Amino acid sequence: TSGAAHQHLAKGFTIGMRFHSAPVIRLADAKPVELGHAVEADGRWRIFAFADRSDPAGPDSALFRLCEFLDISNKSPLRRYTPEGEDPDSVIDFRAVFQQGHRDLAVGRMHPLLLPPKGRFGLFDYEKMFCADAPGDIFDRRGIDRDKGCMVVVRPDQYVASILPLDAHDRLTALFDGFMPARDRPVD
Repeated sequence: TSGAAHQHLAKGFTIGMRFHSAPVIRLADAKPVELGHAVEADGRWRIFAFADRSDPAGPDSALFRLCEFLDISNKSPLRRYTPEGEDPDSVIDFRAVFQQGHRDLAVGRMHPLLLPPKGRFGLFDYEKMFCADAPGDIFDRRGIDRDKGCMVVVRPDQYVASILPLDAHDRLTALFDGFMPARDRPVD
């Protein structure tokens, strides 16, 4: 786990404690689900990005910039630690939770990282994006800063490893570089 310097961004996800679920709405089909139940105990790391108030599909939003970094930068933990030829989320599973309602967002406008082609046939994974389920949504229940948003990094045993600002790209890289085995990948 990392230090608690950014614990204030998500007071209800205590670093070193279990990732506590809350109701959300899956964006693709408007199905109510428990966020913690939407992921399997399958040995993967998770990065849950809780968006700030801005339009998550806008290129100026912190979430969109995070997606760009994770998708194209050689410093991205997703790119550095995913074996060649494997699904893009085979090691680190990235998911996003938006503050806007599911009727206010369009799946097709979101960053392609949130719709990864997977498997033998390259089918799109529509289960990466979720919306807050009012009243008493996950942002309120888990004390997530609505103005800044945050990333919650969850270990394979489903305990919170770190909480970081959405723009803490270098700190996210450093977190994974601290324990993941080195790969022969170039760094920017």
